[in-house]
Amino acid sequence: MNILGIGGVLGDAAAAVVKDGQIAAAIEEAKLTRRARPGRLPENAISAGLRIAGIGPEDVDYVALARPLPPGAALPLALRMFPKARVVSIDHHAAHAAAAYLPSPFQSAVVVTLDREGDLRCGTRWRGEGNRLTLEDEILYPDSIGELYGRVTELLGFHARADEHRVQWLSATGEPAYAEVFRAIATRGSFNNEFADKLDISKRADIAASMQKALEEYLLAFAGTSENICLGGGVAWNALLVSALESSGRFKGVFAQPAAGNAGTALGAALHVWNELLGETKRLDGGGYCLGPSFTAQEVKQVLENCKLRFRLLGTTPELIGAAVDRLRDNRIVAWMQGRMEFGPRALGNRSILASPQDHYSTENLNAFIKHRESVRKFAASVPAELASEYFDAGSNARHLATVSRVRPQYKEQFRGAILANDLVRVHAVSREDNPLYWQLLHAFGERTGLPVLYNTSFNLFGEPLVCTPRDAVRSFYSSGIDAMVVGNFLLEK
Repeated sequence: MNILGIGGVLGDAAAAVVKDGQIAAAIEEAKLTRRARPGRLPENAISAGLRIAGIGPEDVDYVALARPLPPGAALPLALRMFPKARVVSIDHHAAHAAAAYLPSPFQSAVVVTLDREGDLRCGTRWRGEGNRLTLEDEILYPDSIGELYGRVTELLGFHARADEHRVQWLSATGEPAYAEVFRAIATRGSFNNEFADKLDISKRADIAASMQKALEEYLLAFAGTSENICLGGGVAWNALLVSALESSGRFKGVFAQPAAGNAGTALGAALHVWNELLGETKRLDGGGYCLGPSFTAQEVKQVLENCKLRFRLLGTTPELIGAAVDRLRDNRIVAWMQGRMEFGPRALGNRSILASPQDHYSTENLNAFIKHRESVRKFAASVPAELASEYFDAGSNARHLATVSRVRPQYKEQFRGAILANDLVRVHAVSREDNPLYWQLLHAFGERTGLPVLYNTSFNLFGEPLVCTPRDAVRSFYSSGIDAMVVGNFLLEK
C-alpha cells in the first residue's frame, strides 16, 4: 500500500510517502526549489519522495490532500499523473492532529492544534485513542491566538508569518508586565487588535514576554486534562511553549510534532489515510525525522569537480570523524552535511553548522557573522541522549530540538554562549538510533576534549531553508564565514 500525502499547497508545500507501513519520505518543496511557490502542487517534492520510496506515479494507491487547496482546475489536472490512485481530501486541522498524534509514543492523549487559520478554524482539540482521533472542540477564525501572536510580531518590528520565532526568543529576556492585556484579548469571542495603545512600545522584551505568557496560559486552559498531550499546527514550533507544557505538571508525556507547520500536514494526511481511512492499527514513527534526499559519494564528487574545487577524500568513517573533530577542537566552524535531509525547519545533525562550546569567540562569530542574527537567538547544544542529563534537565522533545532545557548549575559558565535567559538552553539530545554518525561525532569530540557537546545551528544562508543538495552546500559554504565543510566523505577548507 503506497500513500502520497500532499500539504501546505497555499504556503510551505510538502509531500510525504508512506510505503507498506513505513514513512518512506517527507520533503518540503522550498528546500528543493530554494524559493516559495504558493498555490502550486509541490511537484519536485512529490518526485523526490517517490524516488526515495522506489515507486512511480502508477504505483500510488492513495493521494491524500490536506486542505485548504487553491481554486481552479490546475490541481485536479496535475493529479492525473496518478492513474490508479484514489484521491482523498483531508481537513486542515485533522491533518495537523494526525501528524501530532499518530507518530507519537502514546496510545492515549489529548491532541491540540493551533495555528493562524486553516479551513476557517484556528484551533482544535481531539481525543486520541489507539489509532483513532475524535474531535472534542474547535476554535473558529478570527479568534486566533496564532493571528494575535503575528500581530505582536509586527508591532515589534518583525514580519508576521515569518518572524514569530524571533518574538519567542526575545520573550525569554523580558518580564510579562502586560500579560493581563493579552489575557483579556485572548478570550474566545473577544479577539481584537486593540492593544497597541495599552503598551509601552519601548519595552519590547516585556511585550514579547507578556504575549508568550498569555499563549502558554491559553493552551493550558484549552487543553483540558489528560495523561498525555500532543501538539500540532504552527504554534507548536514555539519551543518555550513546549517547555511550559513539559514543566507544568499537568501531563505525564508531551509530544510536539517536529514538522508542526503546514508542511507537516502532508505527513498528517498520509497517516490519516493509513490509520483512520484504512483502519491499520500499526502506528508509524518518524524516527529522527531525517526523511529527505541523500546523495552518493559520486554525486557529491561530481558537484565539487564541476565547481573546480579542491577537496580531500575521507575514505573511512573514523577518518571523516577525526577530520571534523580536529577542526572543531581547533575552534574552527564546520559545516556538516551527511545522509538524508531533515523534515521540518530544524537541523538535527545532517544539515548543520557546528562549533565548539569551549571557544566563546568562535561561537560569537557563529551568530554575528555567519547566521547574522540577534544575540537573543542562540544556537542549540547537541549532546548524546544518554549523557544529556549530566549537563541539562532535558525533556523528551529535546530529541527533535522542539523544547528548551535548563543547564545544570556547574555548567552555566561553560555554556553561557548558548543560554537564552533563566539558564535555558536549546538542547538536541542525539540517540545512536536516530543519527548514528552524528552521535559518533559527539562522542569522538568528547573523548578528545572531555566535553561531548557541540553547538549546532542550521546549515543555510540567512533567510533561506536548510541546504538540500551538495550544490546548495557549496554555495552556502563559500557565501559565509564557515571555515571548513564535511560533505559526505569530502573535506573542504578555506
